[in-house]
Amino acid sequence: MLLNWHADASQLKNLHSYKAERVIEKRGEAMEEYRVEVEESVAAVGRKPSAGPVYRCVYAKNGFLQLPAGIDSPWNLFCKSVKRFPQRQMLGHRQIVNEKASAYIWQSYEQAYEKAIKIGTAMRRCGGLCPGDRCGIYGSNCPEWLIVMEACYSQGICYVPLYDTLGADAIEFILNHAEVSFVFIQENKIPFILKSLPGCSAFLRTIVSFGIVTGEQKKEAEKVGVNCFSWNEFISSEFNESCELPSKSKDDVCTIIYTSGTTGEPKGVVLSNKVVVAQVLNIEYLLLETDKVLTEEDSYLSFLPLAHVFDQIMENYCIYKGASIGFWQGDVRRLMEDIQELKPTLFCGVPRVYERIYTGINQKIQSGGILAKKIFEYAYQHKLKNLMAGFKQDQASPFFDKLVFNKIRQGLGGRIRLMLSGAAPVPKHVEEFFRVTSCSVFLQGYGLTESGAGCFTSIANVFPMMGTVGVPVPTIEARLESVPEMGYDALSATPQGEICLRGTTLFSGYHKRQDLTDEAFVDGWFHTGDIGEWQPGGAMKIIDRKKNIFKLSQGEYVAVENIESAYCQCSLVASIWVYGSSFESFLVAVAIPERKALEDWAESNQVTAGSFEELCEHHKAREYVLKQLNKTGQMHRLRGFELLKAVHLESRPFDMERDLITPTFKLKRAQLIKCYKDVIDELYVEAKGLKA
Repeated sequence: MLLNWHADASQLKNLHSYKAERVIEKRGEAMEEYRVEVEESVAAVGRKPSAGPVYRCVYAKNGFLQLPAGIDSPWNLFCKSVKRFPQRQMLGHRQIVNEKASAYIWQSYEQAYEKAIKIGTAMRRCGGLCPGDRCGIYGSNCPEWLIVMEACYSQGICYVPLYDTLGADAIEFILNHAEVSFVFIQENKIPFILKSLPGCSAFLRTIVSFGIVTGEQKKEAEKVGVNCFSWNEFISSEFNESCELPSKSKDDVCTIIYTSGTTGEPKGVVLSNKVVVAQVLNIEYLLLETDKVLTEEDSYLSFLPLAHVFDQIMENYCIYKGASIGFWQGDVRRLMEDIQELKPTLFCGVPRVYERIYTGINQKIQSGGILAKKIFEYAYQHKLKNLMAGFKQDQASPFFDKLVFNKIRQGLGGRIRLMLSGAAPVPKHVEEFFRVTSCSVFLQGYGLTESGAGCFTSIANVFPMMGTVGVPVPTIEARLESVPEMGYDALSATPQGEICLRGTTLFSGYHKRQDLTDEAFVDGWFHTGDIGEWQPGGAMKIIDRKKNIFKLSQGEYVAVENIESAYCQCSLVASIWVYGSSFESFLVAVAIPERKALEDWAESNQVTAGSFEELCEHHKAREYVLKQLNKTGQMHRLRGFELLKAVHLESRPFDMERDLITPTFKLKRAQLIKCYKDVIDELYVEAKGLKA
């Protein structure tokens, strides 16, 4: 499907050669499928006998979404917005004065453009960078991060995000592996990278701070031949005299993003200009077809790590539409304050963030009077019924939206109209809650760094897609492949198997790792390692992870992520890590309790403990949580060997400081095993003693 270049969305809409109807489930009618089978014959296409049919979403029925002529790089998208909205607010941040945050301070599109040109020019003149060379960006989300990204776009320089939460070894590895010669860095990270300089000075030549650089820091860097500049020094230096911008190609490398990974060394995912631009246009096209596109009146809270592809794509889309981007303070405890100040219309989060917001709102509801709770429950069920009947979000219950749910909307800033979630499946009760109460569209998607962010997305106002990640985006087609050792059959009545992708928004390969690239692509299909299940309406549901399986001593295969997902439905736990060994016949776990829920139980059951840490160690608390976890497991039809024999209650959440989770809150199992080795050993001894 050829997408011609027009800035106005209404004009763009009229140019589509194929316009699929927005179909939602209505009373007494089955939902029309949102997927289209594009390969039917195994013999005709050489499809594996164990692989299911190939599907695209209905919006790509006539072919993949194509890039328009003349748009070769994300830089083109930015330049167009600068011309259209030179004085519009683009980048906003809050200054901290006496431990208090100011109102948002804004830079316009024109101001950001001028800085990006100066930074880009200085990189070439001072650092000697040429198109295709690599520049690192290391730090938390801030206006400078985005300006450097645009500066790299302007000069055709490949930027390499350095994860703010990675350890020194990983940072050093990436700098050397990607041959990074130039790094922009958050001011408070300078001491950290200076310690790494002896191990990565073979390529690194220049460091520019987002803030200031002390004289001592400059001297320390100069000892190993590295120059240091402050942001203001670099942007106002003699190096930023204008130079002609190089030409750019859609196939040029735009960025190399190293996956945080749960084991082994980070892998450098190579993404081209084409992938970034196509993903931006994917968002525009899908919102155009199913809801409302962003405009210059919209605002976005930059909260998810910019080092990840998901937030980079979202912010590129906001820039393309002339919207405003406000950056959070970087403190999750003050996230709601930032939301109240910015009043965003668009918010992206990961499931754990939505769960925290849900818990906070729910506690306030439960602490209200009996009458207020009854009114809320009646309004909730009334709107839920209408959503299930096919009404759009803003038409399901306008009366209760104003009377009851507006308080929740105001808690989210008062202007929110679109909420997106990625990185992991959202618990169904949490997704339902936000669909009903937030007065905004809530969409769940699925993607990987290798797919340039989203490769599946649910469709706005299609309530039956709740609990799924939706359909393939218009640049991707997908199929399932059977995984017999886990009992997943892609050709069964309910197709289940490993999700495989093919299309125009996939990565080019792993940097300097052709072996891993060949392993990931088989017969042209990228194997994600995630297990999916096609739903009757055409949507995909993520149900498991292929790699996270192990065998117990009696031969049973355990799909641990599926089990953890079931146990997380227990209201007593915030998160859980389940462990099993091929030398043992049963499972044990480390669980993070919901503090208030456990303390309320202790109070009502006369269980006394001096602190929350001591309560977690109390044998009655552990016995009660174990009982409730297994009760939840049985409700979710876990098999006998999937139930827990012992649990350790950890008062401290799994955190990135101890390297126990990735920046997207995925468990790092190898590190968890190291951290809790003694605890696990004790749990097995304890459980065997109880059995004896």
